[in-house]
Amino acid sequence: MATDAPPPEGRPHTGPLQPTTEAFVAVQAGAEFAELRRSHRSFAFPLTVAFVTWYLLYVLLCNYAGGFMATKVVGNVNMALVLGLAQFATTFLIAWFYSRHAATKLDPKADAIKSRMEADA
Repeated sequence: MATDAPPPEGRPHTGPLQPTTEAFVAVQAGAEFAELRRSHRSFAFPLTVAFVTWYLLYVLLCNYAGGFMATKVVGNVNMALVLGLAQFATTFLIAWFYSRHAATKLDPKADAIKSRMEADA
């Protein structure tokens, strides 16, 4: 949280100093923050589009390809159930991929920006 006001009188400032609003605006306009945004968007947008497409394909198959979705795979397990469970697996897989991406690519950049802002405050 950005604050331009000093701590209340009689109470020392105990936490890290907060950057001013102007400092946040300056960092947001900088190249390092733009790279952080680009790194996030280049991962999140394509995966979001891919997942929504995959989900809509599943819905369309359920509505218009009943014969295919009713195809038995093993016993009473049909394609609709297999693809429906694959939706859950895909959700968890994307969350895991994003967690790895954030830990290796996004968090170090964000931490560097944060540290620099706190040091300059």
